[in-house]
Amino acid sequence: MNIEEQKNNPLHGLKTEVLLTELVEYYGWTILYTAMRFHCFKVNPSIEGSLTFLKKTEWARIKIENFYLSRFKRMPRPLDHEIDLLPRERGFSLHIVTRSPMELTVESIELSQAKAASAHQQYSEDKRQKHQASRNDYDRPKDRRANKPKASQEEVPYDPSNPWNK
Repeated sequence: MNIEEQKNNPLHGLKTEVLLTELVEYYGWTILYTAMRFHCFKVNPSIEGSLTFLKKTEWARIKIENFYLSRFKRMPRPLDHEIDLLPRERGFSLHIVTRSPMELTVESIELSQAKAASAHQQYSEDKRQKHQASRNDYDRPKDRRANKPKASQEEVPYDPSNPWNK
């Protein structure tokens, strides 16, 4: 990634306070809470309190920066080799320009979250069924005791009074 691509990143040189202020002015606290699920956006929301939370919590800062890039600036999703990079480290081609912010409502966010949860549940069920099918392919008994040979007739029965059973 070269310097020009880094400069084309909307987060380049942007303070978290400015980012949060832009999001709050455009979307409001209710929509931000619905999208992010940060309680600092719901209970007594304020820029100062939210900044304190975001400065202390790296995963939350990364999540809101990704939201800023994807929903507010509508930049393209990261490529496969960029997926592990932090949002501020990603570069964008010079021909990519920011678009107008995505119109979001509480209902649209909840609908997309429900779709994502349904897709995740379907994926988990498919994965579980595939795992069960691969486990059933083995020709092993369910009970390990079935593999043990039966006691032969020559074996002396257990006698509790004889500790060595001879």
